Amino acid sequence: MSYELITLLMFSSLMVMLLTGQRVFGAIGFVAAAAALLLWGDGASEMPFNASFQVLNWYPLLTLPLFIYMGYMLSESGIANDLYRMFHVWAGPLKGGLAIGTIGLMVVISAMNGLSVAGMAIGASVALPELLRRGYDKVMVTGVIQAGSSLGILIPPSVVLVLYAMIARQPVLQLWLAGILPGLLMALLFGIYIYFRCKWNPSLGPALPEEEREKITWSEKIGLLKAGIAPILIFASMMGLFFTGVTSLVESSAVGATAATLTALLKRRLNWRVMDDTMRQTLSITCMFMWIILAALCFGAVYDGLGAKNAIKILLLDTWELGPWEILVMMMISFVVLGMFLDDTAMLVIVAPLYIPLVRSLGFDPIWFGVLYVITCQVAYITPPFGYNLFLMRAMAPPEITLVDIYRSIVPFVMIMLVTISIVMAFPQLALWLPEMYNGR
Repeated sequence: MSYELITLLMFSSLMVMLLTGQRVFGAIGFVAAAAALLLWGDGASEMPFNASFQVLNWYPLLTLPLFIYMGYMLSESGIANDLYRMFHVWAGPLKGGLAIGTIGLMVVISAMNGLSVAGMAIGASVALPELLRRGYDKVMVTGVIQAGSSLGILIPPSVVLVLYAMIARQPVLQLWLAGILPGLLMALLFGIYIYFRCKWNPSLGPALPEEEREKITWSEKIGLLKAGIAPILIFASMMGLFFTGVTSLVESSAVGATAATLTALLKRRLNWRVMDDTMRQTLSITCMFMWIILAALCFGAVYDGLGAKNAIKILLLDTWELGPWEILVMMMISFVVLGMFLDDTAMLVIVAPLYIPLVRSLGFDPIWFGVLYVITCQVAYITPPFGYNLFLMRAMAPPEITLVDIYRSIVPFVMIMLVTISIVMAFPQLALWLPEMYNGR
């Protein structure tokens, strides 16, 4: 049986199982185990066993529950609500100001959590009801929250970049630094789009009424800025210790988790309900990640055992005679397509081990490629028919927002993401400048 036919059978079987509603890790693990048994017989049962030990030996995976805990502690203790109130008041006088403030909130949440799930939960539960109550267009604000929440996997401390660093054998710090400027650029482009669209059509995003603005004194406005102090201090303490080499990556994540807990305690918001909800959410998300990683590693081991890396390289370079940039574009397109069916973790662990050696052989920087991968994941997150954030939004949105509204809402933001990808591809230094500057200090 040829490599091409085996590849077609494995991936088509995986897609069919996912379409039947099976859990992602179950579908990936089953296809991997079945393929291993069919190809190599009984001895192939050692593959999932070895994959599980590989997961247990990934010491940086300890950062996952700690970063997730930090984000949910800040969310469940109401600190995220305080942040939204701050953005609400300061950005409210602008047309579309509350939507722009929501993007600002998402950037801060991203810097606290590193996952898109937390940003989506906070945006849908805190920002969306307020935006709708203020008369904002439901289609536009739905897109704002979906696109803004996707920033969590690009701005440090991005959990996805941690996983990429382990697979690509690249420094986590370099990848985090590489994601900062592209992430802020994308957030800026989102804000510019919202501002001009609401300026041309004020009914989409009315400014905060003047009588309401007059009720808020300057002392209150200044006081609201205190809401941003705690997250900034947490982020600065965590990243500062890591950047200066005082703590390792795992130790820095522990610093962030401890600081978030102490912040909730000092604000007198740490109680049994907050702790229980935070621990449950942390356990749920962490276990989901671990199971997906375990299943995907098994899948990757089976596929790699066939010599698939060399087969892909021969197919693209020798048979199809594609140039380096054409191959890179094909990789980006494959990420978007796979992202419609898989979440970023499963896609990363399956595809990255196959692509990264090829990226190196083509002369591309793996740090730069990691940023491109994450931005493409953001596109896949909000792309129909099976975008991850689309279903999260459908589950959390009020009844008046339909699935058609959700699909329509993401069109302009997908275009902005594609523009960002094009800019980062055309100007690699946008991603590489900070890592190079840090290395040369």
